[in-house]
Amino acid sequence: MPRLEELALIGDLRTAALIDTSGTVQWYCPQRFDSPAVFAALLGTDDHGSWQLGPATGIDTAPPPATHRRYHDQSLVLETTWVTPDGTLQITDVMPPWDGHEAPTRLVRIVHVISGRVTVRSRLSPRFDYGSSIPTVRTLDGRTQLVAGPDALWLDLDAPAVPDAFARLHDGVLCHDLPLSEGDQACFTLTWRPSHLPAPPEPEPLAALKDTETFWQRWAAQCTYRGSYRDAVGRALILLKALTYAPTGAIVAAPTTSLPEEIGGARNWDYRFGWLRDSAITVSTLLRTGYRHEAEAWMQWLLRAVAGDPEHLQIMYGIAGERRLPETELDWLPGYEGSRPVRIGNGAATQRQLDVYGEVIDTLHHGQAAGLQLAPTAGLQLQLVKKLEQTWQQPDEGIWEVRGPRRHFVHSKVMAWVAVDRTVRMIEDGYLDSPVEHWRALRETIHREVCERGYDAERNTFTQSYGSPELDASLLLIPRMGFLPADDKRVVGTIEAIQRELSTPDGFLLRYRTTGAAAGVDGLAGDEGAFLPCSFWLVDALAMIGRIDEAHELFARLLALRNDLGLLAEEWDGTAQRQVGNVPQAWSLLALVDAAITLDAAALATGATS
Repeated sequence: MPRLEELALIGDLRTAALIDTSGTVQWYCPQRFDSPAVFAALLGTDDHGSWQLGPATGIDTAPPPATHRRYHDQSLVLETTWVTPDGTLQITDVMPPWDGHEAPTRLVRIVHVISGRVTVRSRLSPRFDYGSSIPTVRTLDGRTQLVAGPDALWLDLDAPAVPDAFARLHDGVLCHDLPLSEGDQACFTLTWRPSHLPAPPEPEPLAALKDTETFWQRWAAQCTYRGSYRDAVGRALILLKALTYAPTGAIVAAPTTSLPEEIGGARNWDYRFGWLRDSAITVSTLLRTGYRHEAEAWMQWLLRAVAGDPEHLQIMYGIAGERRLPETELDWLPGYEGSRPVRIGNGAATQRQLDVYGEVIDTLHHGQAAGLQLAPTAGLQLQLVKKLEQTWQQPDEGIWEVRGPRRHFVHSKVMAWVAVDRTVRMIEDGYLDSPVEHWRALRETIHREVCERGYDAERNTFTQSYGSPELDASLLLIPRMGFLPADDKRVVGTIEAIQRELSTPDGFLLRYRTTGAAAGVDGLAGDEGAFLPCSFWLVDALAMIGRIDEAHELFARLLALRNDLGLLAEEWDGTAQRQVGNVPQAWSLLALVDAAITLDAAALATGATS
C-alpha cells in the first residue's frame, strides 16, 4: 500500500487517476470523478483493480519504485523515470483535457527507452464497480475490449514489433511484456466507453500528449500571481483546476473517497462532490489569481443545482447538480491500510450548515469586484439572505459537519454576518435592489449577539459554540472575514488561545480537540491529524497581527509537507509523520495559495512602513 506522499495526480477535467512511484495506477474512476472505480487498489489490494506499468523485475512482481519523477513544466503531464542495470526507462502519463465535445475519457501511457535495453511489463487488471466485478475480455479488430455490465474499457497498444514480446490473459488480468531497446517507444491508451456503444475512435497518443501540454501551459500562463511563492502557488492552482468538472463547472473537494483521517480508524468520507463551501472558496482563490472562466462556470452550476428551491439549499450537490447522495458502505473493500468502512455518497448532504450562506455570498461579492456579470445570480442571492434571516438563530452542524447534536457554532454565526454584510455592500454598490437599512440592522444584530454570546471575556477568546469552553480553529477566520479588525484584543486573544490549545507537538493545528475512543463534540469516536487548511489559516492570522517572521516560518514548514509533486492531503499525522485524509484536497491547496497572498501583502505593508 503506497503512502499518500507517493501518489501523483493526472486528470482531464472530468475525472482523475492516482499513480504511485512504481508506475501503478492505484485509483481511477473512468467516467467522471464520482463514478465507480475500475482501479480501486488504493482502498484494498491489486485484486480490486490496478494497472502496473514499468520495468519487468520478475514473474508477477510489481515494478520497483522509480528513480525520479516530475510534472512537465506548468502541466499535469507526469514523467516517471527508472534507471536500471539494463537501461533507462521513461513513462509519460497523460489524460487529454475535455474539449467541450463528447470525447471519451482516456488514460494515455507512453513508454520510451532512453538507453540500453529494458523489458517493459504492463499488468492491466481492471475490476469494475469498486473492485467487485471481473470483466470479460475479448479482441476485436486488433483492439482489446474489457466489459462488465454497463461499462467497457478499450485498450489500444501501439508498439514496435520486437522479438520475444508476448501477451497473456489470466483471470481478467491482461499482461504484456515488451523487450525494448534504446529509442523504442510504445503507447498504451485506455478508453472508457458505455458497453453498448461501438468501439471508440482509435487514439492518437502523441498528439494527445502535445495537446495536453499546450492546454495546461496556456492555462497556467493566465495566472496573475507574482509573489514570492510562484512555484508553490502555480502548482497548487494547476491541481485545483484539475478538481474542476468542466462539463458543468462543479468543483470537487477531492478526487478520492475514504482515505482515512486516522490510519485504521472510521473517519473515512467520500469527497467527490461539490461542497458549496469548498467550491465557493476555491472560486474566490481562482479569482484572486486571475482565473475568471472557472468562476463563471461555477456560478452557472450553482444556479442549476439550487434551481428554484433555495428554501431547501443543500450544503453539497453532485457534480451535475444531483441532490441525492446516499451514503453507502462497500464491505468488500478492506480500506486503506485497513481503515474501514469504505464509503461512497455522503450523508452530510442533508445537514444544516449556516456558514455556507456566507461563503457563497462572499464569493459572489468577489465576483462583483472582479467584474463578473452577476445579474443571473442576484435573485438567488436575495432569496438566500432572506432564508438566512429566518434561520441564523438556529443551531446547526457547522463547518465541520458534526454528526453529534446541533449547536450554536460561533463560526456559523460569523459567516451569517458575512452573508448579510456582503449583501449590504452589494446593495450600496447598486448590484442588488433591496432595502439596505433592513439588512444593516440585521447585520448589527448578528454582530452584537456573537460578541455577547460567543466570546469568553475571562479567557479573552471566542469559543467554538455559545456557552462552550472548547476552541475551534475556524475562529481564526474572524479577522480575514472582516468581522473584527486584526488588532482587536479579542482577535489577538483568540489567535493566541487557539495556537496554545489546539497546536500539535510539531506546531500545526487541530480543528478542535477530539477524545479518542469516546465520542466527542463531533459525535464520532477516534482522533485525527492536524488539519492543514487550519494551519494555513494560522499563517494568515499571525501575519495579520504582525507576527510576520513566525508566519513565514510556519508557512515554510507547511510547504515542506507537500510531496515531491506538490500534492497535499487534508491532514498531517505528526506521530507517523505522514499525510492522511483524501488527496489532493482542494481546501489545503487553496489555503496554501491564500496564505501566500497574505504573506506577500504583509511584506509589502511592512516595507512601506519601514
